[in-house]
This record gives sequence, C-alpha cells and structure tokens, in this order.
Amino acid sequence: MHTKSPWFLFCLVAVVQFMVVLDVCITNVALPAIQASLGFEAGSLQWVVTAYALTFGGFLLLGGRAADIFGHRRVLLLGLGSFTVLSFLIGISTSPTMLIVLRAAQGVAAALMSPAALSVVLITFAEGKERNRALGHWTTVATGGAAVGLLLGGVLTQYLNWRWNFFINVPIGIAISIAIAKLLPHEPQESQHHDLDLPGAALVTGGLVLFVYVVSKAPEWGWTSMWTLSSGAAALLMLIAFVWNESICKHPLVPLSIFKLRNITGANLMSAPISAGSFGMFFLLSLYIQGVLHYSPVMTGLSFLPFPIILGSLSQRMARGVTKYGCRPFLIMGPLFVASGIAWLTRLPVAGNYWIDLFPTVVIVPIGMAMTFMPLMVAATSGVGEREAGLASGLINTSQQMGGALGLAILSSVATSVAARHMFMGVLESAVYGYTRAYIVAALFIVIATVIGQLFIREKRGVSIGATASAQSHAV
Repeated sequence: MHTKSPWFLFCLVAVVQFMVVLDVCITNVALPAIQASLGFEAGSLQWVVTAYALTFGGFLLLGGRAADIFGHRRVLLLGLGSFTVLSFLIGISTSPTMLIVLRAAQGVAAALMSPAALSVVLITFAEGKERNRALGHWTTVATGGAAVGLLLGGVLTQYLNWRWNFFINVPIGIAISIAIAKLLPHEPQESQHHDLDLPGAALVTGGLVLFVYVVSKAPEWGWTSMWTLSSGAAALLMLIAFVWNESICKHPLVPLSIFKLRNITGANLMSAPISAGSFGMFFLLSLYIQGVLHYSPVMTGLSFLPFPIILGSLSQRMARGVTKYGCRPFLIMGPLFVASGIAWLTRLPVAGNYWIDLFPTVVIVPIGMAMTFMPLMVAATSGVGEREAGLASGLINTSQQMGGALGLAILSSVATSVAARHMFMGVLESAVYGYTRAYIVAALFIVIATVIGQLFIREKRGVSIGATASAQSHAV
C-alpha cells in the first residue's frame, strides 16, 4: 500500500490503537465510581475490565483474518464505527448487566479495529529500518495508552463523571473515521476467496473465552469442583478441535505453517505471560492506591505519570537498537527489568509511601517494557507478506489480550483467596497481603517469558531482524 503521507496515515491508525488500549485501562481508576453508581457487587466488578478483554482477545484472530480477506480499510472502518456507537451506549448504561454486555460487544469491535490498524502499518512500511521505527512509535502508543488511560480516567472521573471515560471516544471516533475514509487508499482485491473459517473462529473464541472464565470463577466454584474440571476440559477440547480444524481446512483461520517461523512462535509465546503480569499489575495497583492509600482518582492517575514519559522516550531509541543488534538481547533483558519492578511490589505495606514503595516500580517497569514490546512486535510480524499481515497482527494481539485477561483473572483470584484466608490480620492488612502474593505470581509470569525468549528467539550476528525474518520466510 502506498500513500503520499505514510506517517500521517500512521498517526491516524495509531489513534485507533490508542483508543483500543485506552479502553482496556481507563476504567481501572473509575471502578469505585462505577460500583457506587450502578450498584456492582464487589465480586463482579472485575468484569467491567474482563468482559472487554475477553471478547477483544477471543475475536482478534477472526478480525485479523477478516481484514486479510475483505480488506483492511473496510474492516477497520466497520470496527471503528461500531466501537464509537458502543462507547456512547456504555456511557448511558443504567445497570451492571447492561454495562458488562456492552463492554463485551465493544471488545468485539476492538478486535476488528486493532489487527486491521496494525496491518496498515505493516503494509505501509517495508521491513527493516523504517518498519522498526514505525513499530517503535506503535509500541509507545500501545503500551503507553495503558498508563495514559489511568491518568485520563482519573481526571475524567473526578472532574466530570465516570461516563466520560466512554463518551470521550465518540468525537474522536467520528473524526478519525472520516479521516480514514478519505485518506486510506482502497486496496486491490488480492484474496482468491472470501471463505472465512467460521468453525475455526467459533472454536478458538469459545475455547479461549471459556478457559479464562473458568479460571476467574474457580475460586468461587472450587478448583477441584465438577464445574471447574468439566468446564476446563470443555475449553481444552475446543482448543484441540480448533488445531485439528486448522490442519484440514482449505482456508484456515490460522494457517499452521506460520508457526514454522521460529521468531513468530517465540514472540507470541512470550507475549502471553508478559501481558498476564502487566495487566494484573495495573489493576491491583490502582486498587491499592485508591483503596488502601486513599488517593483521589486524579492523584492515582498522576502517580503513574512517569510511566508513559519513560516508556515513550525509550521506545524510540529501541528502534535503532533493534535495527543494529536484533531482537534477542532486548527480549532477554527487558522482561527481567519488568519482573524486578513487579517484584518490588511484593513488599507493599499498608501504610505505604509513594516514593519508597511505588515510584521504583513506576520507573523500572517502563524501562523493561520499552526494551521488550517493540522488539516483540518486530519478531511477531517479520517475514509475513501483505496477505498475512492481518493474521500476524491478530496473533500477537490475541496473545497479548488473552494473556492479559487470563493474568487478570489469575491474579485477582490469588489476591482475593489469600485475603479471605488472612482476614484475622484485619481488612486492609489482609487485602494488601493478598496483593503482595499476587505480585509474586505476576513476577513469575515475566520470568517464564524470559526463559521462552532464550529458547525460541534466534538471530545471526550482524544480520538485521528484517533480513533474518525474510530469510526464515523463504526457508519455509
């Protein structure tokens, strides 16, 4: 795809991605206000975040493949229009059930937007220096959006209303839709078919969503209860059936041959545990800051302000580093920084001090994320042609979102169950102890990602990542 202003086009689709990521995290700071306004029960409050993340992650492969088959421009505009309308409807929600259902629908719209937007970047910038630079900016938007969402959510919640966390998408969505419709060129029809693998989409989406749901409900049902074991087995069988379906389908949702690219496989395997630890960290830390330290929504957001500043400045430098040294060194060292920053939170006290107990994490974690996410995106999208750009985009986004949803479910379950067993310590004391135990699990997730990076990510010394991936793709 060619355009006279590739970087302006990049800015348009980057705003789309920013909206998607923003809505994952902007609600974290608003959760207490939403609970008070709509009468959420404490145990169901996490579904304001989880419902969106689940459907987003579950439908990403379908969204990515649809973009490859029906056109990235068409799918992007469909998703963006739906996302904008649903944001308005969420803002006028009158009950917990209405809000959760609409958030789930909004996640489906985001699953159409996100892979189509990244696909535009992949087919606009050729592999090598320029794509690395673009993906460096993309990483800043994608990961920085989470931290900015916490700050913006605090401002909107405190000075306007929690509903403005969703209303804000409406004018932005309308403006960006008009600009993309006018400026994003129509693509030549390259797909030889319009057969979307709906059985495969149903199996992978159902299996992933059911699995995360089981993990989130297991503390309530009991880990060895019939409901947990039978539902978990059903989720596993659906995912096995998905793999079998892909191996025999003429036009599969995910051609299994893509996993012959070692770096793509490694990047997706790394992405899930990294996102699992990161999503849970933001969720629990925002609860700690507001519920235990009693910060206002705005002060909660400001406490995260160093995060996007550090992440944004370092992500740009990563583009040059990856072009020169490749992905592997950064994908080994970066997660270790993230793990150490999260590990610092395992010592949180009830009477915490921001500069001693929180600030080191807010500095160390974005350093690690900057070293990790941009190289991860390069490894996950290298060696694929235009016809598979949506697939590669959908895969890495699926790994991130489903890993994040699963991590949020696991860490919330750990925090809740540990706190319940230690109520003799006091309400706040038991809650904080639950958070610290959950952070141990989060740090272990990140360490697992480092091990995966050492085992899977491979590059020849002196060869750029773009050249390496290209050579791998020709070898398949």
